[in-house]
Amino acid sequence: MIVRAYEKKDLEAMIQIWNEVVEEGIAFPQEELLNNVTGAEFFAAQTYAAVAEDENSRTICGLYILHPNNVGRCGHICNTSYAVSSKSRGRHVGEKLVLDSLRQAKKHAFKILQFNAVVESNIHARHLYERLGFVPLGIIPNGFRMKDGHFENICPYYHEL
Repeated sequence: MIVRAYEKKDLEAMIQIWNEVVEEGIAFPQEELLNNVTGAEFFAAQTYAAVAEDENSRTICGLYILHPNNVGRCGHICNTSYAVSSKSRGRHVGEKLVLDSLRQAKKHAFKILQFNAVVESNIHARHLYERLGFVPLGIIPNGFRMKDGHFENICPYYHEL
C-alpha cells in the first residue's frame, strides 16, 4: 500500500469512495454526493489530497483531504477527513492515511491537526487516533445527526505537529 498525492486519473475512484462514506451517513457531516464536476473542484480546492493505492492491483483503497481548519490567527490549525473503501477496511489503510496526513500537514507549515467531529460511536477511528497520539478534547453532546435521524455525541481531537 502506498500513499501518494492524488492525480486526475484517481478522481473517479476518489468520488466513489467519498460518496460511499457520505451515503453511509455515520461519519461525514456532508449530505450532498459529489459528481465528476463537483468532485474535481472539491479535491482541487484542498491544500493537499492523497490516495492510498494497492501496489499489486493498482486500485485506490482510500483517500484523505487536508485543509485549514480556520483562518487568520488560527490558520496554523488544519483539518483532515479520511475515507476508506468498504472493501479495504480492516487492512490498516486508515492508519497509513493518518500518518501521511501528519507528515503533509507539517510540510504545509501547519502546527496543529484538529478533528472537529469524530462521532463517538466510531470506535475504530477513535482508537486509531488515540494510539497515534491525538488528544481528545471532550464530548459535544448530540453534535452529529446520523443518517437515520438520531443524534450522537462528537469527540474533537488534536495533534501537535
